[in-house]
Amino acid sequence: MKSIQLIMAASLVLAVPVFGQQHGGGGASHPSEGGSHQAIPSRGPSPIKSAPHPVEPNRNYNDKAGHPNVPHVDGNTWVGHNTGRDDPRYHFDQPFAHGRFTAGIGRGPSRFWFNGFYWDVAATDIAFCDGWLWDSDEIVIYDDPDHIGWYLAYNVRLGTYVHVEYLGM
Repeated sequence: MKSIQLIMAASLVLAVPVFGQQHGGGGASHPSEGGSHQAIPSRGPSPIKSAPHPVEPNRNYNDKAGHPNVPHVDGNTWVGHNTGRDDPRYHFDQPFAHGRFTAGIGRGPSRFWFNGFYWDVAATDIAFCDGWLWDSDEIVIYDDPDHIGWYLAYNVRLGTYVHVEYLGM
């Protein structure tokens, strides 16, 4: 009887990662666009070469009617990622204090907080991930070329992103 219980328990434990990787339906983040998922950008944003956008306490990210008022991706444009290297909100005294993320930049939900990798959303970005479904949304990790030590976590379902710090395995 104990062996049957052990087999059942092991089956349940092994099934958990499968459920964690399923992707929910969900609608597009921009009501004006159809489809169930946003296109995944082929790369992260380019470094800011022009004059950076000033840091504003109550900034408006709504670049077009129907777009979310949070940092988001519109095609290959990273809306809101334009404050440049000197933005004090994303300054680290010790960049990569927990190590450098080496499991691959780009597509894949296994590259966020599950499967042994741990992340922390920037305190200034917490409100921007309010509608994220952490157990089912596909999350893509990109390097942040302007804020050393930070990465960008892009939510495919919503088309929005937040700054995240890699905390290690």
